[in-house]
Amino acid sequence: MAEIVYPPVIAAARTLFRVLDYRFHLEGTEHVPRTGGAVLVSNHISYLDFIFAGFAALPSKRLVRFMAKQDVFEHPVSGPLMRGMHHIPVDRGAGAGSYATALRMLKGGEVVGVFAEATISRSFTVKEIKNGAIRMAQATNTPVIPVGLWGSQRLWTKGRPKSLLQRHVPITILVGEPMHPKRGEDVDKHTSELHARLTDLVDKAQRTYPEVPPGVWWQPAHLGGTAPTPEEAAAMDAAEAEARAKKD
Repeated sequence: MAEIVYPPVIAAARTLFRVLDYRFHLEGTEHVPRTGGAVLVSNHISYLDFIFAGFAALPSKRLVRFMAKQDVFEHPVSGPLMRGMHHIPVDRGAGAGSYATALRMLKGGEVVGVFAEATISRSFTVKEIKNGAIRMAQATNTPVIPVGLWGSQRLWTKGRPKSLLQRHVPITILVGEPMHPKRGEDVDKHTSELHARLTDLVDKAQRTYPEVPPGVWWQPAHLGGTAPTPEEAAAMDAAEAEARAKKD
């Protein structure tokens, strides 16, 4: 694929992050294969996660094609950029097309990015995940690469005002060892294993994060923060979904 848009976007992001003095900590980036297809699966805590999860693949000189909601592609600003970077629009009412596109890209040797929780986690813990990433890896004989992100929620997350120009924010990106689910193996078992690996990566990122004032909103409740508990977050998500359904 012609890469006219993606490299300049990465260069612009890197320049901005240097200006804002974001303090990146990356581990395990060697687990992203330098060639061939792979399914990169990240936790989801911020509207900016596709940028930071994509950074996990840059040391291997790979560009990640993220599966993202159709709405993002319809926006007048983000839409042309998303299409130019060859990301994959996901129509929740007709997901078969995006799934087929992802399979085609994986078979063509691309890295496809997936947020398996489907929506941002308000509790900043790993929610229940979908099995699509495992099924895609099985269908294309490609590895699954788990990625744990932490710090991006401080910049822009669900239910909080944007703070995009905040300076000196630590951003942790941890890449786990690849999983190799094979066709015919238990999808649910592999999905549970993926959830466990994501949880371990996120927990490590949280516990080693260099800057944790007491009682901050962006820290999970079980570590002393004031973020909603997973149960409270699930209730908020359910109320939001109900309100959206009534509006439609």
